[in-house]
Amino acid sequence: MSVLVVAEHVRGELRPVTLELVSAARDLGGPVAVAVVAGDPSALVEAVDVEGVDEILTVAVEPDAFETDVVQAAVEALIAEREPDAVLLGFTVDSMGYGPALAAKLGLGFASDVFALRREDGGVVAERSFYGAKVNAEVEFPGHERVVLLVRPTSWAPSAGGGGATVTEVAAPAVQSRARHRDWVEVEAGDVDITTADFLLSVGRGIGDKENLEQFEELAERMGATLSSSRPLVDAGWMPNARQVGQSGKTVKPKVYLALGISGAVQHLAGMKTSGTIVAVNSDPEAAIFNVAHYGAVADLFDVAEELEKLF
Repeated sequence: MSVLVVAEHVRGELRPVTLELVSAARDLGGPVAVAVVAGDPSALVEAVDVEGVDEILTVAVEPDAFETDVVQAAVEALIAEREPDAVLLGFTVDSMGYGPALAAKLGLGFASDVFALRREDGGVVAERSFYGAKVNAEVEFPGHERVVLLVRPTSWAPSAGGGGATVTEVAAPAVQSRARHRDWVEVEAGDVDITTADFLLSVGRGIGDKENLEQFEELAERMGATLSSSRPLVDAGWMPNARQVGQSGKTVKPKVYLALGISGAVQHLAGMKTSGTIVAVNSDPEAAIFNVAHYGAVADLFDVAEELEKLF
């Protein structure tokens, strides 16, 4: 089984999801090729030459900025030439702009928001969520020799280490794009970007009242953590959307995730379960958060907070 990974980049920098896609591709086995479609693809070759990559396909296009039609045409040409069994894209705004159309046009199997993959009986089995992340299901693709999969960011650890991939230049097909890149506009992301934090102290409705939030803001500052929360606190207006962890908020993967008073709804777990070390404190021994926690304490979160304040 051969796998084609399409690299994502913005303003000359590789997006982290690309190296996560390489890890996902390695789970499927077989040779892995990474396609770099850019104005100057050679500038990104070193960044994608990591362990697990067998070949890097550079496709020079005009213009340098992402345009849906241009990238779709390039990937279509690569599929026709290389005939990969699976094409992996990030489940991102850019890839959603052309991934579904690509699969529909070529009659390929398709699934989005994929967080687990395996090869079975010569085909691909993908796992994704349905019904607002209340149900996880396995998806098979009978009748399809080739599939396009949009992979959820942070579901795999990024591939690293030195590679030794061969580099092949591939001519870009001529295409008249219906879109034109005009300018970059920085979108206000809120007071903080929790997706880049190494240590998150996350609170849920277990804190009781809004007045108690200040205590945990101070505790997070003492501990060198970034404060985040579950959805109920955002819905109540206690916390900004930028600090919400979960499927309808931010997907995070810090080195340490300390959850205080969070029960662990499926939507919340989908946004943090791949964190490096998860520590959960909840008074309910049956709380779902304990199913993903590496360390857990059935205790009153305020008692735990007081002890942490003494330590820090």
